[in-house]
Amino acid sequence: MNRTKLILLIAGAFAAFAGLITWQMSTLRQNRVEVCMAFQGRQNCSTASGATKEEALRTATDAACTLLAGGVTDTMACSRGNPLSVKWLD
Repeated sequence: MNRTKLILLIAGAFAAFAGLITWQMSTLRQNRVEVCMAFQGRQNCSTASGATKEEALRTATDAACTLLAGGVTDTMACSRGNPLSVKWLD
């Protein structure tokens, strides 16, 4: 195989990979949500997306609680709480 064919093969594989990643990301962004949580007197909001509304809501809740809680136990307690607000963006 000469060098030109090898370069074309690599470029084609890269283009196919980039296309696959773009397609997968666009399907994950079907549901976007911003969730605001409060825990131990502090508040934080986070935005996330997911293939389902439940997945997006859980991801945003967990992300918001990550910055509010100090450890696994507190993070779990925060995530079980009720959000201050939920705003669907899509």
